[in-house]
Amino acid sequence: MSESSWATVHSADIRQGDYLLNCYVPMFGPDFGIEKSRVPVATANLIVITQSCDLEAAKVRMVALCPAHSLVIFEEANPEYRKKAAWEPVRKGRVEGLHLLPSPTNPENNRNSLVVDFREIYSLPLAYLRQHADGLGMRWRLSSPFLEHFSQAFARFFMRVGLPSSIPKFE
Repeated sequence: MSESSWATVHSADIRQGDYLLNCYVPMFGPDFGIEKSRVPVATANLIVITQSCDLEAAKVRMVALCPAHSLVIFEEANPEYRKKAAWEPVRKGRVEGLHLLPSPTNPENNRNSLVVDFREIYSLPLAYLRQHADGLGMRWRLSSPFLEHFSQAFARFFMRVGLPSSIPKFE
């Protein structure tokens, strides 16, 4: 890989493709809403999916983010991905809802890749994320054209349309 997929940034501004470590996220249980109770929080490594233009113009109060897991962490929760062959279709963009990104620190080793799960989306306040990003110090941001490729993968996941029927096969 000759061109870097990631740039380093050290600022409070948030853009699409920012990789934010250890963000607080709500953890809703299966009985959420049945009784009034506090919502516990956990921490997660997230990547911003809200468009940069909306963030820069402060058109949004809440920012959409998806978890970005190491392969090892993802495999622990999803044993079917422990087989080496399971990752090649993901790498090729053929698995709905999953997207692989090269490691910011070791892009040549595909076992250090990050898997983004588009099936899980968090919405967090922009003000919180700016403060959190500023406190992180140096962090990673996807570079062009890798950012556009990532954005396109997210769009493909959400623009899927299932038809009740289709044109019959040619025979």
